[in-house]
Amino acid sequence: RMISFGNYCETFKPKKNIPEGSHQYELLKHAEATLGSGNLRMAVVLPDGEDLNEWVAVNTVDFFNQINMLYGTITDFCSEDSCPVMSAGPKYEYHWADGTNIKKPIKCSAPKYIDYLMTWVQDQLDDETLFPSKIGVPFPKNFMSVAKTILKRLFRVYAHIYHQHFDAVMQLQEEAHLNTSFKHFIFFVQEFNLIDRKELVPLQDLIEKLTTKDR
Repeated sequence: RMISFGNYCETFKPKKNIPEGSHQYELLKHAEATLGSGNLRMAVVLPDGEDLNEWVAVNTVDFFNQINMLYGTITDFCSEDSCPVMSAGPKYEYHWADGTNIKKPIKCSAPKYIDYLMTWVQDQLDDETLFPSKIGVPFPKNFMSVAKTILKRLFRVYAHIYHQHFDAVMQLQEEAHLNTSFKHFIFFVQEFNLIDRKELVPLQDLIEKLTTKDR
């Protein structure tokens, strides 16, 4: 399950690549350049003249890759024993359903849930009818609702890592990386109103803390 690129970078699932030379690749490069300037608020803004669907698609793939890597670093700490349920603190528990294979939500361990979730996201990202990578192929009418569901679910992985594995993150000296990634994610979903407020409640205090000094 674990894929290792050298010693420093492990991902939970194979990385999703945006084809080089494509317009989406240019957009990704633009996003990375703006991120490099350190201004995360600016980095999420839709670039002039760009298509919102395409911008959301490129960033969704990028967040999938980031979360993939962040979770990959702590999989040793997230086991059936340590995390028998998928939770974000004592008040929030998530049950898995994907609407097709598993219609009735099932209670499962965090590693199992995250495996289901990341596999499900990966299948959507690989679906050319949902995430077209070819120039000129239009996005489907329901694209935004698909992206919103993906982002809502990816948020749960951040929530689980923060609530259950922050000690491990600190031990690995990954907290700056995790905070930057999460802050970028939050600014992005706030900019385009992509996740309902109630879904963000498990990390509300952290969101306040990370975003207030950048208003």
